Amino acid sequence: MGRRAKQTAPARRQARVQPDFTRLPERIAPEDMVTTQVVEPPEDPQGGRDTETEFMLRNAGF
Repeated sequence: MGRRAKQTAPARRQARVQPDFTRLPERIAPEDMVTTQVVEPPEDPQGGRDTETEFMLRNAGF
């Protein structure tokens, strides 16, 4: 087994600079928070098939 290197004392932590919250940024109007996108209608999830009829025929034994 090898020897471990001696560890030096941890470096002093630099003082963290805290943000200044005495002045807040300008308010944003709710109307300016809305985004819009051009979208297309979703695809037909059944692919044009009548799934209710297919279910009935499959389970009726035809």
